[in-house]
Amino acid sequence: MHIIENLQYLADIKSVAALDLPWMLLQDSSILVSGASGLIGSCLVDVIMHKNTTDGLNCTVYALGRNEAKAKARFGYCWNSPQFHFVAHDINLPLEINDVNQIGYVLHLASNTHPVAYATDPIGTITTNIMGTANMLDFAVAHQAKRFAFASSNEIYGENRGDVEFFDERYCGYIDSNTMRAGYPESKRCGEALCQAYRSQKHLDIVIPRLTRSYGSTMLANDTKAISQFIRKGVAGENIVLKSAGTQYYSYTYVTDAVSGLLTVLLKGQNGEAYNIADESGDIRLKDLAAIIANYVGKEVVFELPDDVEKSGYSTATKARLDGKKIKALGWRPKYDMKNGIQKTISILRESVSGKGGNTPADVE
Repeated sequence: MHIIENLQYLADIKSVAALDLPWMLLQDSSILVSGASGLIGSCLVDVIMHKNTTDGLNCTVYALGRNEAKAKARFGYCWNSPQFHFVAHDINLPLEINDVNQIGYVLHLASNTHPVAYATDPIGTITTNIMGTANMLDFAVAHQAKRFAFASSNEIYGENRGDVEFFDERYCGYIDSNTMRAGYPESKRCGEALCQAYRSQKHLDIVIPRLTRSYGSTMLANDTKAISQFIRKGVAGENIVLKSAGTQYYSYTYVTDAVSGLLTVLLKGQNGEAYNIADESGDIRLKDLAAIIANYVGKEVVFELPDDVEKSGYSTATKARLDGKKIKALGWRPKYDMKNGIQKTISILRESVSGKGGNTPADVE
């Protein structure tokens, strides 16, 4: 059975598909999604394919990824649909798709997004965020895309200088660029600058949704973010391992809320603008996040020193809470607060382990 058949997950997909958005912009159009097999990309594809099936959206999805076998396992339910096409490609190389002359929308999600990847593949992290973005922008220009959306990150803000409680879209914190760990936030900043350059020079319509730390049942098995490690421990019924004092204060977003935010920016955002996908109900200190999960699964929080690889990949930001007023002015609201989102995630993943709910462990890897 497939994750899309998990009743709890399917309810989330239906909830996003039922939102009051200008879906007519996608009617009889097409969308290219890079990073389609990832945490957020896979959920986004599920939403569009659900709209195709239930509402006749007729939006052709080009799902871009590097591993066809993993993609086929994930999207087997729609693999043979005429409205779904997997494109095996490394975005560090120029992109061309046979028989595609025009594309409706391009949503660039592909990126290394977890600490071990930052530490073990810093070159790949930077090149994907800069060269990969340039290649996707070139494709969008060449194929006359109606709009390009670059999924940016809360990490572009860097460290809070102590002068604000929340980061609005114009805030610029401190990043020590002369470090290995700076590769991710600095390359995301460069990706945003590239988008503005293509908007000015190539007249490409561009929006920039900025994601917070995202989580949910579509998380990948190799995701090493702290919240992902906590969730895996919770699903396994083990103590939650905290590898710092846990005083970091961050914004988080449940996966379907992140997807609804992406769609809101894509379909309603203003050309050239950036939008934080964030709400205060998702703001929490790391130690309190660990405690929520431990309490929910009846376990304890224990402390363990990180190894050198883990430590080198950690963000140095101690406080990064994002201001969501701008996207809320477009009508976006999250469905889940932190506690409910965590409980929903663990419940779905536990069903996958037990074989209940129409899911299997392979589907969540």
